[in-house]
Amino acid sequence: MGSGVSRGVRRLRGRSAGVAAAVLATAGTLTLVACGGGGNGGGTTPTPRPTPPATESFTGTPPSPLSSAASSAIASARASASAASSSASARADEFEASVAAQAERANQEAHRRLANVQGRGNAASDVSLTGIPRAEVGDLQAAHVNIHNSSDRTADFAVQVDFRDPDGKVVETRYVGAENVRPGQTVHPYAISHQPPQPVLKPEVAKAERY
Repeated sequence: MGSGVSRGVRRLRGRSAGVAAAVLATAGTLTLVACGGGGNGGGTTPTPRPTPPATESFTGTPPSPLSSAASSAIASARASASAASSSASARADEFEASVAAQAERANQEAHRRLANVQGRGNAASDVSLTGIPRAEVGDLQAAHVNIHNSSDRTADFAVQVDFRDPDGKVVETRYVGAENVRPGQTVHPYAISHQPPQPVLKPEVAKAERY
């Protein structure tokens, strides 16, 4: 009877060892399956991949921050250049208008000054005329009035220029003024006829006064 019990115990132990081996083998297989998908080894849980951004809401390539900044800088520079150009043009217009206004005022003063001058005036010998090619003044009849200050002090000048037709008749009179002409200085304002291009007129100094 003792011998039978011993054989039973040995069979039970053998079966237990077989079951344990099977359990270990199964557990090893599960471990390999769990660790094999990551490819990292060491039992580390794999990091999920990021989801790509949805692109259905825009077309083309969205600008990078650097590209956007560059475009903004270029646009700002263009706007500044345009503003500077407009400002320069406005200043030029204002300057030309100012010069024209000063010349007109000087011419009106010349007319007033010469109203009571008898003869040709005290500065007739200091004034001469030089013709101007019509192409340079839009086909107008015009002349430079060359005013030389031969005195030893700064002076203003008033000049009367008569335009005569081929028969010698005065058909137009223009008054030209020059202010603050320094001693020894020569200035060259314009005398421009408002008559038609034909007939050709001849300008001459009728009066010139220094004051």
